[in-house]
Amino acid sequence: MLNKKVSDLLNQQINKELYSAYLYLDMNNYFQSRGLNGFANWYMIQAQEERDHAMLFYQYMQNNDCTVTLDAIAKPDKTFTSDMEVLKEGLAHEEYVTSLINDIYAAAYEVKDFRTMQFLDWFIKEQGEEETNARDMITKMELFGNDPKSLYMLNQELAGRTYSAPSLVLD
Repeated sequence: MLNKKVSDLLNQQINKELYSAYLYLDMNNYFQSRGLNGFANWYMIQAQEERDHAMLFYQYMQNNDCTVTLDAIAKPDKTFTSDMEVLKEGLAHEEYVTSLINDIYAAAYEVKDFRTMQFLDWFIKEQGEEETNARDMITKMELFGNDPKSLYMLNQELAGRTYSAPSLVLD
């Protein structure tokens, strides 16, 4: 059985990951409305990843005989007014999720829950990649986003992103 605090944090993370999926779907909507289908594709894939992350936490809890409590998923409350605002909000959100994962890890460490720490190792690495990707998009937008031809090329680059489900073995 998992420690109650660790279990509660893992359960909350399911909801946070599903909220992340909602947020990225909202960002997808923004870019679809702007005719930037490559950016929209990038955020649609982000949404898929977040749903899969939620399911990994869900399965981990079930595999550890914990009851999962599903909460209401909050509606994203941002109204985006620029492409850069969306990208910066994406980075800020990934940094927030990283802090949540770190909090769960710290709680697991405190009670010497090495199995949960090992489970979270993948998420810690994943969050590093997510933050790097978000920063890279901001950098590219700062360099090229004001030029229509360059924005078109960046949009085309992002359109080429494909989805690959995580392969994480859970116990």
